[in-house]
Formats: sequence, structure tokens, C-alpha cells
Amino acid sequence: MIVSLVIMAAYLLDRLIGDPRWLPHPVIGMGHAISALEKAIRRKVRFDRGLKRAGILLPLLVAGGSFVLAWGLLRVLAWIHPWLSVVVEIVLIATTIASKGLKDAGMAVYQALQANDLAAARRELGMIVGRDTQQLDEPEIVRGTVETVAENIVDAIISPLFYALIGGAPLALAYRAVNTLDSMVGYKNEKYLHLGWASARLDDIANYIPARLTAAMLVIAAWLHRLDAVRSWRTVKRDARLHPSPNSGFPESAVAGALGIRLGGYNVYHGVRSFRAYMGEGIRPLESQDIRHTIRLMFTVSTMFVGVCLLGAAGCFALGWVQ
Repeated sequence: MIVSLVIMAAYLLDRLIGDPRWLPHPVIGMGHAISALEKAIRRKVRFDRGLKRAGILLPLLVAGGSFVLAWGLLRVLAWIHPWLSVVVEIVLIATTIASKGLKDAGMAVYQALQANDLAAARRELGMIVGRDTQQLDEPEIVRGTVETVAENIVDAIISPLFYALIGGAPLALAYRAVNTLDSMVGYKNEKYLHLGWASARLDDIANYIPARLTAAMLVIAAWLHRLDAVRSWRTVKRDARLHPSPNSGFPESAVAGALGIRLGGYNVYHGVRSFRAYMGEGIRPLESQDIRHTIRLMFTVSTMFVGVCLLGAAGCFALGWVQ
């Protein structure tokens, strides 16, 4: 029961204040650790086979270290006073989720589009995506924003809450470390093909269940918002596995089906054009309001997950399964 209440408090804390710039963030520390380890490994290892072996070391050290540090901190604080440990655990879990940050980023693009300022909308989108945004028109700006918000419902909200439910702040921080590793070294290019393979694979495994849970909850959220839940479910079944990521296609296809839009298509990364499979039927053109609809679905799904955690814990408590 306590775990579910801690998760609810952490989620509410993130909804209210997000990630204040003045507060040190664990992900920044993880990023510094990853960069330092990468430099150390590359100084010592010169061959592809060695880099591949060292690639296993990265998640063990960074994710494992994050878990151990958080666990040790909470144990020490519990020894000082149990409530001190609870409060710090709430704060730590809140740092692993980004519902407010994701909403703010999406709305910054939306507000720029509402002001007919395409240059500002491109800049705001460029802050949250890896693709080139300088030449995008309004529908492509909307597509990039919707895809990013939809995908990050898993990475930035449901997955960390899922692992917090299982293992508290230590496991949530370990997940965030895995996700940070994937974003920094999990690329299939010449530089990271060998060093980053384990981090990318572990991130895929970590998000496997949360991504599919998110898709199912998005279908329910579509029904609650009087969108097309049937089409959302049909699109997930048909299109989710077309995405190059084994997980990102599930939330993206669910949103595409619910809104009746088409996601995917051509993106440009550092001047190189690439194609991503289409998801959704494109019943109507993309428009700026789709950003708001996606953010609303995001909040409904995240609230739904927290609510299910609370109801489940209350049911177990009532049945005497937990104290």
C-alpha cells in the first residue's frame, strides 16, 4: 500500500513542479558518468571485440551503480528516520518521470504554431527530437511533436512508474540509467555499433511490457475521450511492429489510430533522408490541435496507471494480502 502511495505522491510532485533547473537531477549525473566511462573504455580498448565486451560493462556499472547508490541512500535515511526515507524516495521517483516536462515541450510547439511562428515551432521541436527541423512545414512539425509525446509516454512516464512499483526508487533510477545509456550510446552507427549494443538491447527489454501496457491504456483513454478506440486498437495490431523500434510503435500507432491521423514517413537526420513506416490511416490531415489531444491522452494514461496501482494495493490490503 505504501509503495502505491509513494508512486502517487511522486507523480503528483512531477505534475506540479516538473524538473526545476535549480535542483540537481540524477540524469545529469548519469550522463557525466556515461561520458567518463566511455572515454576510459576507448582509451583502454581499441578493437571491436573488446568494445563489444565493454558494452556489457556500461549498463552493469551505470544502471547497477544507480540502483546501489539509491538503495544505500534510502537505507541510511531509514535508519535516521523512516519518514525521511519516504520523502526522499518520493523525490527520487519524481525525478525519473517527466509528465510536466513533456507537456511543456509539446505545448511550446503548439503555442508557436498558434501564433503562426513556424521558425519558433521548428526551434522548439528541435529541442526534443533528433531529426532536422529547419525545413519542416506545419503538418510535419505536428507529426514530429505527436510522435515524440506519444513515444515518451512509455519512456518518460509509464516505464519509470512501472519499475518504481516493482522496486521503488532504486529500480526506477536503474531504468532511467538504462534509458539514458540508450539515448547516449545506443546507436547503430560506426561509433557505437559495438560499444552501445548492450545498452540498446537492455532498453528494448526494459520497455517491452510498459510499451504494450501503454498501448492498451491508450485505447481505453481514446474511448474515455470519445475518440475512435476501435480504430486505435486495430492500428496497434496492424502497424505497431512496423516501427524500427520494438516498442515505440505501440504508443505511436495507438495515438495515430485514436486521432485518425497518419504518423511515420520521411525524416532527415544530419542531412540524410530516411523513411519510417507509416502508422495510421490518415483519415484527415495533421493539425496543431493533435498536439493537445496527444498530451490529453498522455495525462489520462498516466493517471490511469497510478489509479490502477492504488486500486490494486487497496484491494490487496482489504483482502489481507499485504499489511
